[in-house]
Amino acid sequence: MSIISIEGMEFFAYHGCFKEEQLIGTKFNVDLFLTVDTTKAQESDNLYDTVNYQEAFLLVKKEMEITSKLLEHVGNRILNSVKTTFPQVESAKLKIRKMNPPLGGKMDFVSVTLNF
Repeated sequence: MSIISIEGMEFFAYHGCFKEEQLIGTKFNVDLFLTVDTTKAQESDNLYDTVNYQEAFLLVKKEMEITSKLLEHVGNRILNSVKTTFPQVESAKLKIRKMNPPLGGKMDFVSVTLNF
């Protein structure tokens, strides 16, 4: 098994429980780790024998464009899309960070990590 990772994806999105967050938006960082058997791709050097990183990125981008109140909700949508689009993925780990959240104090981010 191999782990394919796409880390530090940056998106500007409108997720949050507060109306201001859904109007103004903020920056989010996303990391995606996919456990896949890459044995065939290691030998064939063929993109079709593994997970296409660009397709995975575009999948995350599409889901990040749909406003959600909770990071847990958008994260679940992303993981469900990964399962549907890439049946060869045996497990996945996703971390979404909301940068500079409006919680009344200074902090870099809040995050949620989900797995399947």
